[in-house]
Amino acid sequence: MSPAGRIRGKLRWSNLYSFSCFRPPVLESDGQNPLGGPGFSRVVHCNQPRVHRRKPLKYPTNYISTTKYNIITFLPKAIFEQFRRVANLYFLMAAILSLTPVAPFSAVSMIAPLAFVVGLSMAKEALEDWRRFMQDMKVNSRKISIHKGNGRFSYKPWQKVRVGDIVKVEKDQFFPADLLLLSSSYEDGICYVETMNLDGETNLKVKRCLEVTLSLEEDAAFGDFTGIIRCEDPNPNLYTFVGNLEYDRQVYALDPSQILLRDSKLRNTAYVYGVVIFTGHDSKVMQNSTRSPSKRSRIERKMDYIIYFLFTLLVLISLISSIGFAVKTKFDMPKAWYLQPKNTTNLYDPSRPALSGIFHLVTALILYGYLIPISLYVSIEVVKVLQAMFINQDLHMYDEESGNPALARTSNLNEELGQVDTILSDKTGTLTCNQMDFLKCSIAGVSYGVRSSEVEIAAAKQMASDLDGPNSEISGMPTQNSRIEDPWDNSGVGFAGSEIELETVVTSNDEKEPKPMIKGFSFEDSRLMNGNWLKEPNADVILLFFRILAICHTAIPEPNEETGSFNYEAESPDEGAFLLAAREFGFEFCKRTQTSVFIRERYPSGRPIEREYKVLNLLEFNSKRKRMTVIVQDEDGQILLLCKGADSIIFDRLAKNGRVFEEYTSRHLNEYGESGLRTLALAYRKLEEPEYTAWNSEFLRAKTTIGPDREAMLERVSDMMEKDLILVGATAVEDKLQKGVPQCIDKLAQAGLKIWVLTGDKMETAINIGYACSLLRQGMKRICITTMNTDLLAQDAKKAFFLSLVPEQAVKENVLMQITNASQMIKLEKDPHAAFALVIDGKTLVYALEDDMKHQFLSLAVDCASVICCRVSPRQKALVTRLVKEGTGKTTLAIGDGANDVGMIQEADIGVGISGVEGMQAVMASDFAIAQFRFLERLLVVHGHWCYKRIAQMICYFFYKNIAFGLTLFYFEAYTGFSGQSVYDDWYMLLFNVILTSLPVISLGVFEQDVSSEVCLQFPALYQQGPRNLFFDWYRIFGWMANGLYSSLIIFFLNINIFYDQAFRAGGQTSDMASVGATMFTCIIWAVNCQIALTMSHFTWIQHLFVWGSIGTWYIFLVLYGMLSPILSGNAFQILVEALAPAPIYWSVTLLVTIACNLPYLAHISFQRSFNPMDHHVIQEIKYYKKDVEDKHMWTRERSKARQETKIGFSARVDAKIRHLKGKLHKKYSSLGVQNVIPAS
Repeated sequence: MSPAGRIRGKLRWSNLYSFSCFRPPVLESDGQNPLGGPGFSRVVHCNQPRVHRRKPLKYPTNYISTTKYNIITFLPKAIFEQFRRVANLYFLMAAILSLTPVAPFSAVSMIAPLAFVVGLSMAKEALEDWRRFMQDMKVNSRKISIHKGNGRFSYKPWQKVRVGDIVKVEKDQFFPADLLLLSSSYEDGICYVETMNLDGETNLKVKRCLEVTLSLEEDAAFGDFTGIIRCEDPNPNLYTFVGNLEYDRQVYALDPSQILLRDSKLRNTAYVYGVVIFTGHDSKVMQNSTRSPSKRSRIERKMDYIIYFLFTLLVLISLISSIGFAVKTKFDMPKAWYLQPKNTTNLYDPSRPALSGIFHLVTALILYGYLIPISLYVSIEVVKVLQAMFINQDLHMYDEESGNPALARTSNLNEELGQVDTILSDKTGTLTCNQMDFLKCSIAGVSYGVRSSEVEIAAAKQMASDLDGPNSEISGMPTQNSRIEDPWDNSGVGFAGSEIELETVVTSNDEKEPKPMIKGFSFEDSRLMNGNWLKEPNADVILLFFRILAICHTAIPEPNEETGSFNYEAESPDEGAFLLAAREFGFEFCKRTQTSVFIRERYPSGRPIEREYKVLNLLEFNSKRKRMTVIVQDEDGQILLLCKGADSIIFDRLAKNGRVFEEYTSRHLNEYGESGLRTLALAYRKLEEPEYTAWNSEFLRAKTTIGPDREAMLERVSDMMEKDLILVGATAVEDKLQKGVPQCIDKLAQAGLKIWVLTGDKMETAINIGYACSLLRQGMKRICITTMNTDLLAQDAKKAFFLSLVPEQAVKENVLMQITNASQMIKLEKDPHAAFALVIDGKTLVYALEDDMKHQFLSLAVDCASVICCRVSPRQKALVTRLVKEGTGKTTLAIGDGANDVGMIQEADIGVGISGVEGMQAVMASDFAIAQFRFLERLLVVHGHWCYKRIAQMICYFFYKNIAFGLTLFYFEAYTGFSGQSVYDDWYMLLFNVILTSLPVISLGVFEQDVSSEVCLQFPALYQQGPRNLFFDWYRIFGWMANGLYSSLIIFFLNINIFYDQAFRAGGQTSDMASVGATMFTCIIWAVNCQIALTMSHFTWIQHLFVWGSIGTWYIFLVLYGMLSPILSGNAFQILVEALAPAPIYWSVTLLVTIACNLPYLAHISFQRSFNPMDHHVIQEIKYYKKDVEDKHMWTRERSKARQETKIGFSARVDAKIRHLKGKLHKKYSSLGVQNVIPAS
């Protein structure tokens, strides 16, 4: 260890921490210990790993596997997965039956396509599982130092770690298993742990070992170390642990503060020693790993119904065919003497026509199987994987700062991205950066800091636009052009003349050049900087304020060799921002020892002086206390209590003489809150030595108490000291909006999407962030639903008595009344432009989400333009998401970045994780991952729109081509007396779905673009084609099926009628069945491939190659197949070269049928584009005629129309302003008109 490390290593933090670093003494044997009973049977022999490999213990190894398959289970499990699909099961049965005499085709033509499709799907499964396996191997192969024996350690892979092993984990390494902490580089066995991978929290947790194992501080000490741990069995509870350690003939209680969990990281500690308790899948993190819920897109679910419909059609025509065959067998077979009906088999027995009909039913079910597209599923899977690849490689969604690209973690939901109706978003880390900037402060009743928050800038722009100058009606009115072309222009956001006013609001009297920005410190005010605060009236209070910032924390300074300054490892981002601020103000925290902190104070002396403050006690911050206190003694012997915390908590603890600055500070806190800033109040108290000594003895007594009352006693003793405080001031830090968030929200709103914000922050902060990103705006009617105090609800004594008996019921009734009144208010609103915003907190949501009220709440929320839920728990986030998903029946998307968002992400139809600073839990649970919220715009409006249309068109086309092909088999069978005869060669049928029509449809699903990505973003209303399901509704599906039916009729009857008695060869011979079949199949290949060419809007060379190449492949196949021996090629021997190609009728029929098949579709799209064009048709026409370049005015006009009418976002704010100005102009001209009329009379 370095000298600095050794100094820091001697810190005895347990003397400082009150709540988390208590060491329980030796356990008394009272007979109440549950260990050894059910659920508590784990026994670990420390330093004896071999014991655990044998029965009765036989604990699992540390090898982990997250794969679905292994070498043994892959084949059975993967095959089972494939044949869970109804279509594949049908084809399996058909393939088996093809081995029997009833089959109309050879077995190869049925088995080969099925084997290809299933094999390809299984290969995809194997590839995905192989990637998971490689990820597992990467983790299993990490190295860790393990005790070999005799006090010697060596590095081994994680997978070799066993229960009972002693491991040495070094700084910034992950823990390989769940460990009991034995000792650390710190003298008293404290270590710092980052649990970001477990719970998403970035602040460090303090862990500490038992006093008895402190001496095990070097490798050699473990040579003869033994002990027995008896503890709970493996379970998923991250925050609980029950157990004891038997060591040196004593029993010591263990609790969660001694347990180091797998996948958390050691921070700010040189090394720790630990003994392994749980390995591999027994560890708590692996016990918590749940399989992501199986999600299917709406299109895929609808596709099942289409398959069922086609199955019904298949069975129906098979029944018709079998009945027809039975009738033919009974009545016609006896007449056909040449077939020798008396000597026939059961398949053609005139005496038992019913049995023959049943056999023929099986034949028909196989024969017409081409109605069900066997390659549909595999084609969709290939297309979705390629679509996901394009999403992953989109440079416009690559974040250069973090180096994270977009990541489609599943390809099953690509098209669902194009059908989203409601977005449910976290705030901190998703809309905001989770990076704190010290921006303002209030000291001694004076507000300091002139730099504006993003909320203030947004408000200033709004105010500037509202100012009535001499030309406000004219210069304040944004032109349509400027609004559309660059609505995010920084110079006044489209409002000419507002820049001067904006400057007045945003800047101050400072005339100096602004200094370079420091990350975490955006404060600017010359009154406090560079020692100028010494000239302020309350310089002594300001000095105390700076000292509180520098002393009241738990951070550790890390020397930065590059800058010569310090980096701070703080437990929270706010604390880090305070220390940066203190340093910039001239009070640099530079060192911490066991008992002291050292501050390098530049002022009031003007030169740096290092001062020591002895730390006597530290009462840390937690969510219940909402405050942190440190008791220190300065160099003069004065004992000071320094406290920082939530303003409501601090104000309640102020002394009468400590409220001098309360009124002004409270006003400033409200202003800071309205500016979207996070605030804390700072206070202090001077203590006399006897008072402190008496309190400290009480505190130590409470600290060493054992039992359930310990926490309550500590809280009571702390409250005794944390009172009679004197207010010093308050801090305001900004959690900045992520880059591009307001623009993204505006574009999503224009695309017709509803946006809800679900946050754990307090209501004021959430509302202010809502204003900053234009989810809220001036003029919006805000509906706040909260639980009121029941005393306020009681208006008279009787009612008060009643409410005291049933307060819960009263609160619930009040919430219901608020919801009902708000809904009524919205219904009675007559202004069509009125916008409502709903704000509700977590306590109220408890009632609003109950079964008897949730539908009224949802109805109200849906009627509001924006919804903000504050103070919500992770569970409530998931419940709200489920309510919106199930209540509206529309597609929901949840986006978040922390572990607290996992439930919401998994509950939504689509979960999007942000790979931000809160760990990877959200990303690991998500379906798609992006680095910034702003990338959601492109993910939905571009990729979502494209993927939806591609998949929808692809599936419709698939059913079209299979109906067009499959029904020709039915017609021919009816034509040939329901004989079960196929008109096509077996190899033609085998190649139809697998090769000759598969690649064009894949190219449609991968490359099709109705409009370019730039146009998608310029015309966000195009996105609504997805939520309205314009391309996959039943009208369109049945339209494509009807097109297939029409094409099948044209192909069959034109061919049959033309070839029936027409001369085919030069010698006048008519064609045989092989020639008719080959010609008919040629017509099908031409018709369906020309149809897909007409369907495509966007061609690349790949599409041209696949479409026309598929037609060319058919001719090449005919030539090659015809060249084979007649034994193999049968009736197709030299069929193209000798029979078809020389016959003009073959080519003319192909041309005629192809044109006839595609004419109705061509007429339909021509009529639609001319008389009832869709949005993308108009844009395509404009682009084709280059009107976007030649006629900018028209292009701008079309763009202004191409957004959904919205009541949120910046555009809605501008629209409201325009309406306001037009109203003022109208009133002004009306009054002028009245004044002109009156004198005339």
